[in-house]
Amino acid sequence: QVQLVESGGGLVQAGGSLRLSCAASGGTFNSYVMAWFRHAPGKEREFVAQIRWNGGTTDYADSVKGRFIISTDNAEKSAYLQMNSLKPEDTAVYYCVAGYLYSRDIGAYAYWGQGTQVTVSS
Repeated sequence: QVQLVESGGGLVQAGGSLRLSCAASGGTFNSYVMAWFRHAPGKEREFVAQIRWNGGTTDYADSVKGRFIISTDNAEKSAYLQMNSLKPEDTAVYYCVAGYLYSRDIGAYAYWGQGTQVTVSS
């Protein structure tokens, strides 16, 4: 059973940085695509970034491109989201997800973590 556990969320001032971590277990992650989605109050869940665990190809939503960096670490069996130059509009619950398809479609990801809250104050 695949399990994803996020950590690293919190409260930060605008312009600050946070690093989200996602500890993965229960699967052979070399064949997976890892991604981050976020869900802000009153909005639909939206794609943030994705990465092929084996190969490292990355893709970012326009709203975070140049500010966020997604990565994986085989030894740690973890995925990360480094978030820089944070804005109040980045406030949301951030979810680590895993799937087999390289896609921005939320339906492509079968495995979800519990989410971690990120709050950016102005």
